[in-house]
Order: sequence, then structure tokens, then C-alpha cells
Amino acid sequence: MKFGIVIFPSKQLQDLANSYRKRYDPHYSLITPHLTLLSPFEASEDSIKTGVNQLQQIASKVKPFPLKVTKISSLKPVNNVIYFKVEQVDELKTLNHELNSQFKEPSEYAFVPHITIGQKLSDDEHTDVYSSLRLQQVQHEEIVDRFHLLYQLENGSWTVYETFHLGKE
Repeated sequence: MKFGIVIFPSKQLQDLANSYRKRYDPHYSLITPHLTLLSPFEASEDSIKTGVNQLQQIASKVKPFPLKVTKISSLKPVNNVIYFKVEQVDELKTLNHELNSQFKEPSEYAFVPHITIGQKLSDDEHTDVYSSLRLQQVQHEEIVDRFHLLYQLENGSWTVYETFHLGKE
């Protein structure tokens, strides 16, 4: 079974992200706007039960923190992803590090906290879309107090397996 770990932002930020994703993200219908903490990985149902206990321990160590979106940016030239840039605060770094050290091999990419608003665009599409979107002013701040373990359904969509509240034993 395929699992992943994400933060879902507030409805207000999801609505803003979706206003772009409808046009620029083919995964729009598969998952709501999110910040990926741990990219998809394979696990059995038995091993994920152990993982849930580890996730509860990690969540209890990290206090709620501010999620600040500061601008629209791009991952180009690595790939043609356009996203809301999320400021990397200490708690977010810690959470990402703890999750990766417990559940995955080190990633070949540095952790760039973001909420995708466009992906799988051709080079020309990416250039056109990004050149206009990067001029948009985006300022949003909220407090994150939870993260979610998701699993992928047969149709490719993602749904919540369990939610973990930060800073709670």
C-alpha cells in the first residue's frame, strides 16, 4: 500500500491554491492542496500500525508552528512545478527531519516546503504561466497544529488514514 505524510492548510489557503490548481495541476482531483512532509512510500498494513506509534511520538515532540506563505515560486530547472513558497521555520525542519529519519532513506532533493499549484507543464507552458503568476502578491499565515498520514486508493486519489496533533502526548 502507498502512504504519504502531509499538512493540509486552512480552507482559505486551499481555496486560493485550488483557484490555480484547477487550471495548472492534473492532480487537482486526486488530493487537496497540501504541504508534503514525506513523499509517497510503500508499507504493509502491519508495518504502518508500528509507524502510527512512531508518528504519535514525533508529533508529541513538535509544538504547533506558523505556516507562512510568502510568494509564488518554481522548482525549475529540476522540474516544472509552480508553488506557494512556505517559510521554513525550525519546527517544520525538525518535523521533516524526524519523519525522514524514521521512515525513509535520505532524499536526493533538499526539503523545499511548498504547496503545489501547477505541475506537469511543458517548458513553454511553465514559462508562460510562471512569468505571470510570480508577479502575484501572496501573503498568508496560519498556525499548523496537526499533520496527516494518507494512503492512496485504487483510483489514485489520497485519503486520510490518521491525523496527529502536534505537541500532545
